Amino acid sequence: MDVETMVAHCAEMPGAWPDNPWDHEYPVFKVGPGERGKIFAFLGATGVGVKAGVTREIADEWLQRYPDDAGVMAYIGRSGWNDLTWNGAIPDDEIIEAVEESYRLVVGKLPKKLRPEGWDERG
Repeated sequence: MDVETMVAHCAEMPGAWPDNPWDHEYPVFKVGPGERGKIFAFLGATGVGVKAGVTREIADEWLQRYPDDAGVMAYIGRSGWNDLTWNGAIPDDEIIEAVEESYRLVVGKLPKKLRPEGWDERG
């Protein structure tokens, strides 16, 4: 897995778009229109930040399974967000699934009128 592959994967999701609100080297990916768009993936050179569970307890399962390659995200980790490192113990397909689950969790919280067409067909 690498950041270019993840950028391409995120961009394929219905209604997803890259943004760079903090002027970082890599974008975040959002879903939803403009200012109402919500982040579902924080991309970085060595991994991705995702909404790993609806609760911190569910997100903690990643920490138990991959203690060296999964961690609680700074500032928003209490809300179920984790950093997942690629090219470590976490298989690429599980990272892809985690990003897709993050997307579903974030889109599912958007008002129905703001959800992109076809978003629920990925699950």
